[in-house]
Amino acid sequence: MAAEGVGEMASKEQLTAAQKQLLRKRQDLDYWKKNALKIRSRNRITGLAIGAFVIGMFSYTILSVKQERIMEDIDNEAKINYIRGPRTGTNS
Repeated sequence: MAAEGVGEMASKEQLTAAQKQLLRKRQDLDYWKKNALKIRSRNRITGLAIGAFVIGMFSYTILSVKQERIMEDIDNEAKINYIRGPRTGTNS
């Protein structure tokens, strides 16, 4: 029995590159299987955060453009009223 244990240790030390690669792939696969739920939840949270940022940026842009148009309309009305002059009893 002791000889078999030593033989197994010696064979583990003498793994070929292909065997090492296969062992590494199995370890990676086991890691992903164990942590899949945690990784998915983190990805969802990240996706929601990015989506919220994009929607916020889009909303802010639309709001600022609307305000700019409103300010242009107010400026145009102010120019018209300035050119017409004040409406007083003597001028009307």
